[in-house]
This record gives sequence, structure tokens and C-alpha cells, in this order.
Amino acid sequence: MLNFSAIALFDLLARRLTHAFSTIPDFTDWLVVALLVLVYSAIALPIGFSSGFLKVDVQTSQPIIAGVLAGCLLSPGLTEEVFFRVLMLPHPFENASGLMLWFWGCSSLLLFVVYHPLNALTFYPVGRSTFMNPVFLLLAAVLGVACSIAYLQSGSIWPAVVIHWLGVTVWLLLLGGYRKLYG
Repeated sequence: MLNFSAIALFDLLARRLTHAFSTIPDFTDWLVVALLVLVYSAIALPIGFSSGFLKVDVQTSQPIIAGVLAGCLLSPGLTEEVFFRVLMLPHPFENASGLMLWFWGCSSLLLFVVYHPLNALTFYPVGRSTFMNPVFLLLAAVLGVACSIAYLQSGSIWPAVVIHWLGVTVWLLLLGGYRKLYG
């Protein structure tokens, strides 16, 4: 039988999910997304190219492009954003203190980064060498910060999903990610 605290936690998580999916981002939210994408690019591209982790490698196969565009929306886009942002971070309706936002923000970011090598060791072995690469993990951390800011600022899952989806699809289709993972 569920106790009171388990019911309260379930209720909180259900409200977070409902609010995150039903909140429609406004124009300002999308401007923040554009700014975050620019800042992420300004950080990730120099680090990625100077380390050799990124290289221009354009995928031209229509089935690959379609698969990546659609597949990355579901995973990692929606699945990871639901878990690492929506369920872990206080939604703006909760009026969490700055200290709580920092605590949960840092906790979710740490789990987001650690999740990638653990995923490669268990369910996604094709990603093993990539997901354990320190440059990949650094870029994932910066992406996680951008997604967290977008979610906390908007209260909607959609800006974070767009940032995550865009970052992963550009990497896979234009910057060598597909070849790194699949040869």
C-alpha cells in the first residue's frame, strides 16, 4: 500500500508533467532558445573542432536523415528531457527557492552526464567509446545546462526538447556523430 509521501510525490510528478507538456512557450521563450543555441554553439564548436571530436561529415542518405530527425525527437529529445528536466527540476509553479533550483539543477546535470557512459555500458554499447569520451561528456554537460535554463525559464518541455533535438541532430547529420556511432 502507498503511504502519504509516495502519493504526494506521485501527485507532484504528475503535476510537473502536466504543466511541462501543456505550457505553450511564448515569443520570449523562443528568443531564449535561439540565444541558448548560439551560446551552446559558440562553446561546443571550438571545443569540438580543436579536440578533433567534431569534424564536418555530412550525411546525405535520405533514410538516415529521416531516421535521425524523427528518432532524435523521441530519444533523446523527449525521453531525456522528461526525466532529467521535467521530473527532476522544480517547475516554476512550485516557486522553489534559488538554493533548491541550484541543488536540483546540479543534481540533474550530474545524473544527465553520468547517464551517458552508464547507458553505453548497459543498453547502448555502440556508443561506448563516444559516450565515455571526455569531450563528449563536456559538450553533453553544456547542452544539459542549456536545456535546464530553457525549461526553468519557460516552464515548458518544448524549448528544452528543441535544443536537445537540434544539438544531437546537427552532431549526427553534419558533424561526424553518425559515423562515430555507426561507422
